[in-house]
This record gives sequence, structure tokens and C-alpha cells, in this order.
Amino acid sequence: MKQSFALLNIKCSGCANTLKKGLKEEFGEVEVDLSVVPRLITLEIEDENIDNLKTKVKSMGYPFASQELGFIDEAATKAKSFVSCAIGKLDV
Repeated sequence: MKQSFALLNIKCSGCANTLKKGLKEEFGEVEVDLSVVPRLITLEIEDENIDNLKTKVKSMGYPFASQELGFIDEAATKAKSFVSCAIGKLDV
């Protein structure tokens, strides 16, 4: 079923490109809405795969907005998202 999730640290189309490419193989096509804050991703996903998605996007630096992060996790995801964003801008 099609579901949307609010993610943190998505700033621009570079971040969106990274998410789309990084999730495509495992989760299929992903839409990223840059017009709202927090940013939303929308994709076809079954409930039993949401934990896998949550783990994958956090590893890329874009945790679910609903996730509780400690100081170190928050800093680490921001750093990862900065690198992911740069890669997404270069990989257009």
C-alpha cells in the first residue's frame, strides 16, 4: 500500500536524489516532497517492511521525524545527510 513518512535532514534535490537512488533497489520508486517540512517520502510499502525502511533511511542520514535520537545519533545523522546530499548533487 502507498504510505508517506516524514524524514529529517532532507534539505534539497541532492538529498532527494540520494534517497530515490538508495531506496530504489529494495523499495522501488520513491517520491520526495520538498514543499513541506518535515519532508515527506511516499512509496509502496507493506507494514512489515517499515522497520527495514526506517533502518535504511537512518543509515543514509535521514531518520524518521518520529524517531527519538540522542545527541550523538542526531549529530551522526546530520553528518551522514550532509555527505549524502553532496553525493546526490554530483550524481544527477
